[in-house]
Amino acid sequence: MSSKISRGDFLKRSGLAAAGIMMGGVASGSELFAAQQSKKERFAKLGKVNVAWIGMANRGRDVMKDFERTGLANIVAMCDVDLKQSGCQEAIAAHPEAKVYTDFRKMFDEMGSKFEAVVVETPDFSHFACVMLALNQGKHVYVEKPMARTFYECQLMIDAARRNPQLVTQGGNQGHSEANYFQFKAWKEAGIIKDVTAIDAHMNNARRWHGYDVNIGRYPQEERIPDGMDWDLWHTTQQYHEFSPKYHPGNWRSWYDFGMGALGDWGAHILDTVHEFLDLGLPYEVEPIKLEGWNNYFFPMSSTLRFKFPRRGEMPPVQITWYDGIGNYPQLPDGYGVSKMGSDVPTINGQKASAHSVALNPGKIIYSKDLIFKGGSHGSTLEIIPKEKAEAMKSKLPEVPKSPSNHYENFLLACMGEEKARSPFEVFGPLCQMFCLGVMVQRLNQKIVFDREKKIIVDNPFANALLVGNPPRKGWEEFYKM
Repeated sequence: MSSKISRGDFLKRSGLAAAGIMMGGVASGSELFAAQQSKKERFAKLGKVNVAWIGMANRGRDVMKDFERTGLANIVAMCDVDLKQSGCQEAIAAHPEAKVYTDFRKMFDEMGSKFEAVVVETPDFSHFACVMLALNQGKHVYVEKPMARTFYECQLMIDAARRNPQLVTQGGNQGHSEANYFQFKAWKEAGIIKDVTAIDAHMNNARRWHGYDVNIGRYPQEERIPDGMDWDLWHTTQQYHEFSPKYHPGNWRSWYDFGMGALGDWGAHILDTVHEFLDLGLPYEVEPIKLEGWNNYFFPMSSTLRFKFPRRGEMPPVQITWYDGIGNYPQLPDGYGVSKMGSDVPTINGQKASAHSVALNPGKIIYSKDLIFKGGSHGSTLEIIPKEKAEAMKSKLPEVPKSPSNHYENFLLACMGEEKARSPFEVFGPLCQMFCLGVMVQRLNQKIVFDREKKIIVDNPFANALLVGNPPRKGWEEFYKM
């Protein structure tokens, strides 16, 4: 694909007009304290990055606190369409000097000269317009995962970042700066992880749409819009829907029109290192193995999807099988052991994901020619299984470096020219495009064959249309031309 492609061209081509983790164990308390003190002193000398914030409530407020803790962010402007939410009020109280807006476009118009970076913590479908405007105006961008709702929007964002190499971009898969990232990289380079042929990835916790009526025949009934909320602006580029609490707050994740389901929500925390370090790129085929409770409106109650990737250089073809839904588990290999939840996994609706009754916490099983690896989500490290094999391999394992910065620090330090972002759009984008293809298969309930070079779906014009999605609402077309 060229560095810049219009919606029309895309349609035409589609056939349509470890911090602290070392090989020998965990660093001592005194070593960690010394490292933390050194980091604080270094950060104090660097100053701060002026940041504008879009999406202040719920997850947005949690991430804002993480940015606050770095000591490197000076939040000068904030924006949300529903300022009465408790998270918004808390953010406003925490940053009384920041100017507050409802419309992010007005924030850019009035405050654009006052900030260097933008953080986007809005629903999946509205990432696109915010990010494109930020890059168009020369701002560094941190955006929550998944990157965008459609394959085409992801491509436009990747292209915009490529045209502006001086700008820092970072996807919000925070485990990509933790121990799992450094361990996977070190083990791959040392030849411990090699000849991978299959990966089972799983996220089996209860989701927001579990319990919805799968025999649905229309969108939810209209209810009263909360006082003070700009419901029209909430939609950004997406077609208008009558207000329902089944969309806001948070429940938008359930619907094909707005969210990316369990795959888009958790895939970036489970498959990020696999995707980057095995150089997977885009699949050539995605097949629905199981879609329980399938319907045209919201995500299935359970999904099993199979992604197929070709040989890459000397690396053999790889098959990834994704499992979500209560009780929809992959077969576990002998010696699997106990399923653990990583300590860096954030809360879900105020609770740790492990607070739900599940037999298997989110994670992955990686099968190679000689070894089997068990992994979790986010920053949790891999284990070789069974234990006997792990013991035999112990002397061959390389030292794993400690992370010099967490994901938020890494972004801000990259804005200062001190580090390189670990999840830039060139890495984060194709990962999210893989999820977009998976969601298309969930929605269509049929297999797709994908041409990785032309970036089109073979012999399926209707599926090709979903690569792009619906036309933007009137007044929002400009973001697709930036």
